[in-house]
Amino acid sequence: MKSIPRSRCARSVAAGLLSAALLTGGAVNAFAAAGPKPPSPSSTSPAAGKSITIKADKAAVKVGDQVIFTGRTKGLPVGSKLVLQHLNNGKWTTLQAKTLVKNGSSYTLPGKLNTKGKEQLRVMGDDKTVSPTVVVTVS
Repeated sequence: MKSIPRSRCARSVAAGLLSAALLTGGAVNAFAAAGPKPPSPSSTSPAAGKSITIKADKAAVKVGDQVIFTGRTKGLPVGSKLVLQHLNNGKWTTLQAKTLVKNGSSYTLPGKLNTKGKEQLRVMGDDKTVSPTVVVTVS
């Protein structure tokens, strides 16, 4: 019978253990990667848990008429600034209308619409949280 030096035996055992550890770690990572993906942030809200709702008091108005926008906020502190925006040539433009979040997380935002056509409008908070879009027809 041939004897194997101890150092060679120890190296073989260490290499086997290291290989097993690497394989086990790789398997754990493979299972972790196959798990459910975390939810992606909403396009209307940069911070998780924050939101703004919007409702217009009129669906159709004449040029220069006032529309009252109301809604509630979630995750925005009382006193946060809100502005009214409209979609103009593919870009969101801020209008002159602005207000603050009131106690109870609600807001009321009066705005005058001066451009004929279907206006797409939204409310944006000072932290870039935005509401869904609402459409008002201006004639």
